[in-house]
Amino acid sequence: MSITIETIRQHLIDNPAAMPSQIAVELNISEFEVMSALPVDQLALLPITEKDSLLTSLPEWGNMTTIVSVSGSIFEFKGAFPKGKYGHGYYNLITKGEGLHGHLKLDDISAIALISKPFRGSESHSINFFGAKGEVVFKVYLGRDKKRVLLPEQVARFNALKVELQIATA
Repeated sequence: MSITIETIRQHLIDNPAAMPSQIAVELNISEFEVMSALPVDQLALLPITEKDSLLTSLPEWGNMTTIVSVSGSIFEFKGAFPKGKYGHGYYNLITKGEGLHGHLKLDDISAIALISKPFRGSESHSINFFGAKGEVVFKVYLGRDKKRVLLPEQVARFNALKVELQIATA
């Protein structure tokens, strides 16, 4: 049985607090399929050809939260997204001292989505990187201050990028 976009959208409406990963499991579809059904004001897709530009700019945004989910476990890193460079088939994150380290297999990224969806009643914005099977490889959430308020300069950058994408696809 094939799930229609209308079915996914109705599930999102009926379960506003549900995480997209939870909905994907419930409907037996990929998380990208769930995200693709979000309303236009909550979703903007970044062309894959722009991934290098995005990754180059992210370190300038300041402290954010990078999340990696693997087999039900969630790993979080709070801090600036590191600069990187290509080598040996990976985009290698360059961090001096402590911070987020790693090697991204960007050839396997099939989509990048900018998502604006409330999380537990709070405004939330994230950049989601999807693998070939529609699974989330990692997400970068905009940062918050000590009072848990989103950093306004990051929100402005994020919204400007979303508007730019929406204009480009209109």
